[in-house]
Amino acid sequence: MTLSSSAAFSAASAEGRGALVGYLPVGYPSVAGSLDALRALCGVGGDGPGVDLVEIGLPYSDPIMDGPVIQQAGTKALERGVHTSDVFAAVEAVRETGTPAVVMTYWNLVDRYGADAFARDLANAGGSGLITPDLIPDEAEDWLAASENHELDRIFLVSPSSTDERIRSTVAACRGWVYATSVMGVTGTRTSSPSAAPELVARIRELAPGTPVGVGLGVSTGDQAADVVGYADAVIVGSAFIKPLLAAEKAGRPDDFSGLRAVLADLTAGVRRRP
Repeated sequence: MTLSSSAAFSAASAEGRGALVGYLPVGYPSVAGSLDALRALCGVGGDGPGVDLVEIGLPYSDPIMDGPVIQQAGTKALERGVHTSDVFAAVEAVRETGTPAVVMTYWNLVDRYGADAFARDLANAGGSGLITPDLIPDEAEDWLAASENHELDRIFLVSPSSTDERIRSTVAACRGWVYATSVMGVTGTRTSSPSAAPELVARIRELAPGTPVGVGLGVSTGDQAADVVGYADAVIVGSAFIKPLLAAEKAGRPDDFSGLRAVLADLTAGVRRRP
């Protein structure tokens, strides 16, 4: 049986805080290097805690949600030969640290691999579930069946523009938690916390009480993370973790994770900050 990704939310809640979900793509700066970066994201080799849940990105040639930072890393990963099957080694590397892992990918890659085969291999690797930004529940019959067969979480997205009916139906199709995109647009760090997020989370709480909610898109600092977990169950961060990896490669030190660890320390402190 796989570990539910919402268990990470529950464990953080038991400590009286929100959860930190960290995103990194498999394949950047290299396939082997990305596994080391994911381990660092889990706190391995550092002095402080890691993230509570890892979101492993599977690079795709035509991303619709990824901002420029994630696109840059994803493009390099594709140029360097990352394959869909590499994501399962990444999941195993994360699970060996004791941290649960979910995969975030566009549906075309899963469909091409085979929905049931992907679910089988993800579950066998120890993965907890899948985030599918371009797949809505109405068109997810194959994934609903596959995730059911292999006991995987399925995390769909809602946004500030979602109607009440869409929020209800999306949350009903989710298992584990729901991903609330806090702004309209693509991923990427922003200088202030997204203003639409609190209202969106409040609507989800009212329409689907008891559903764990993770908020993503735009968070890069401990202050912003502290703000988000003041009203949501988890904050999701991606680009802020990738930026120092890109900078390290530019400096000729792709294996230097000190920048990544500095961002991690700021964000883990943020979600543990008392109001």
